[in-house]
Amino acid sequence: MERMMKNRHINECGSVWVELRDLLCLAQFEYLGYPPGYPEPVEDQYTAPQIPADVPRIQLRLAGEKRKHNEGRLEVLYEGEWGTVCDDDFNIHAAQVVCRELGYSEAVSWAPSAKYGKGDGRIWFDNVHCTGKEKTLAQCESNGIGVSDCKHSEDVGVVCSDKRIPGFRFLSPLNNNSLNIQVEDVRIRPILASYRKRIPVTEGYVEVKDGGKWKQICDEEWSPMNTRVICGMFGFPGEKRYNARVYKMFARRRTPSYWDYLVNCTGNEAHLSSCKLGHSLMAKGNSSCGQGIPVVVSCVAGRAFAPTPMAGYRKAFRQEQPLVRLRGGGVVGEGRVEVLKNGEWGTICDDHWNLVSATVVCRELGFGTAKEALSGGQLGQGMGPVHMNEVQCSGFEKSVTECQFNMDKDSEGCSHEEDAGVRCNVPAMGFQQRLRLSGGRNPFEGRVEVLVERNGSLVWGTVCSEGWGTMEAMVVCRQLGLGFASNAFQETWYWPGAVSADAVVMSGVRCAGTEMSLSHCLHHGDHLSCPKGGARHAAGVSCSETAPDLVLNPQVVEQTTYIEDRPMFMLQCAYEENCLASTSSSTPANSYRRLLRFSSQIHNNGQSDFRPKASRDSWVWHDCHRHYHSMEIFTHYDLLSLNGSKVAEGHKASFCLEDSECDEGIEKKYECANFGEQGITVGCWDTYRHDIDCQWVDITDVKPGDYTFQIVINPNYEVAESDYTNNVVKCKSRYDGHRIWMYNCHIGGSIGGETEETFPGLLNNQVTHR
Repeated sequence: MERMMKNRHINECGSVWVELRDLLCLAQFEYLGYPPGYPEPVEDQYTAPQIPADVPRIQLRLAGEKRKHNEGRLEVLYEGEWGTVCDDDFNIHAAQVVCRELGYSEAVSWAPSAKYGKGDGRIWFDNVHCTGKEKTLAQCESNGIGVSDCKHSEDVGVVCSDKRIPGFRFLSPLNNNSLNIQVEDVRIRPILASYRKRIPVTEGYVEVKDGGKWKQICDEEWSPMNTRVICGMFGFPGEKRYNARVYKMFARRRTPSYWDYLVNCTGNEAHLSSCKLGHSLMAKGNSSCGQGIPVVVSCVAGRAFAPTPMAGYRKAFRQEQPLVRLRGGGVVGEGRVEVLKNGEWGTICDDHWNLVSATVVCRELGFGTAKEALSGGQLGQGMGPVHMNEVQCSGFEKSVTECQFNMDKDSEGCSHEEDAGVRCNVPAMGFQQRLRLSGGRNPFEGRVEVLVERNGSLVWGTVCSEGWGTMEAMVVCRQLGLGFASNAFQETWYWPGAVSADAVVMSGVRCAGTEMSLSHCLHHGDHLSCPKGGARHAAGVSCSETAPDLVLNPQVVEQTTYIEDRPMFMLQCAYEENCLASTSSSTPANSYRRLLRFSSQIHNNGQSDFRPKASRDSWVWHDCHRHYHSMEIFTHYDLLSLNGSKVAEGHKASFCLEDSECDEGIEKKYECANFGEQGITVGCWDTYRHDIDCQWVDITDVKPGDYTFQIVINPNYEVAESDYTNNVVKCKSRYDGHRIWMYNCHIGGSIGGETEETFPGLLNNQVTHR
């Protein structure tokens, strides 16, 4: 029951009086918020369905065990209580209605008999009959809400496509039995000239849209807690004082149009819609606010979004030693929450995880309030220890590390299946309006086109594809809010865009992969260079909401390392495949090569399968291994001196990718034998044993000493992943000329920056099974 109740208050509304539609992303750029020449906001392709008043209001979610974010046990919130749906008569049409109501483009399948575990509470629906065209599950025929003869062993599950409906937003109708106030939108409207040209908009009137008209809020009874909530919902972690005299002068010159109600927030709300309604101004007349003026807020942007006089905003920054970070998220402001404790990064268990605690994380990282408190490892599973469990924050802590949590059993009963995550409100920077995908079959793919200024006007053009790769595509997908890159294309003749946008306007693009906008990446500026030109040779991308995440098990490396002296006549195959040092060419057949051998166990801890970039017809047959390799360079093996220089010639290993073993309940999908499909399934791992040819580093010419052994997987970023920082394993090694010791092996990014330099021993750095 605790699992069912843990996030319940995220969805319950309590005694909330106001209904505010969560349509805020573009609000800051309306009216006076736009700088001159800035493009008008594009209307979302998704329009919320109009549900008749007599249809019961429900909310859906996917829950359960061993699942991805787009699948799970179907649960329904009705009258403040979560329950399940019986599988009797349930079919793909009902699944289609459910998936679209949850914001996915379509249903893939459905699962009977509590495949995702038994739920708790009421069984709200039984014998559901849908045509597939209903706007909500509550419109489908059934026995009636709460009428069921089923047991929880019959709880139904659904699998939705991982493609989201473009523009979809959850709209949470919050009603009161005696009053139903509907507000269409909220915005911060800049008033002073110095703020009208700034992006993001940080100061101005708070206005609500009511009956199609924007109205101000009277500042009578307005408190700093109200300002805190407003700033948070617009993506700002803090607020500051403003010059009140200027705004009083402005209010005297123009008669404000006041909203009929006051607002009362506690400061812990994630959104204005969760605040209570104050008393009405209707008795005083619409334009009367006593001695008050319209509410003004002045917010403080996080460092990554802070406007500067020279550049307009700052690019990505790095704190000296952060205590909290996000990993595995596809867009800015979302990710799995990881905390640094005793020099080692770990995760937070989702027991009791809620919006209040998630908001503390978001504000700490320079974002606003939390939109979602994610549970169940929805953004991929972390590594190492689970540092915090049963976290309970007041909402006003400076860091989640200051919140109360269960110190007696930090990780007892928790696995990485329960890793907590967040989705934060971030400031509207307008990045999405300066980039688009054109000509694709769906909104997630197409030719990349950017908006630039040419001769005083804004024009669309293409990006030169020379050197275009996964990192650049990742930035494009993030900038558009489409998640991760699944492919980067250097030819786009099959995606005809607008002829007027064929010309190249951006070239020489090189991205680190972490930038918020393509314009933040290195590029040629006004001096373009693109021999092939744009049009059919322009850069393109395809995006996906999910991505794999490969992690090498450091314990396996440490435990399987040994030295073998192998005669040259037994290494002919390996020699032909360049698995030996260059000096081996002069080694007699009866002499030996000294090999540092070890096993590699590569886990996929992400949200989607890892598939090779190369198509089947380009795979290469390898005689040494007697199978096809789908990635010519999948790993780098290097032995480095303590100052980082190579002492053994780096060996670039090619791989056949398959599921060697999987976690319980997960079936193998990929196998190298018989020219089978290659890849690594989520929850599975690929093991290359130490006794396989080329699974070594040739150290014949290495002198005794202390070294660093390093393994990098997917080194050329050929395949997109949700996190590349954990693709490196480093070990400290000592070689005395006869034996080698490998110790303190750890995954890149798993320990703090200060301790990284000294290579401390780690107590717990295991790749945890699902």
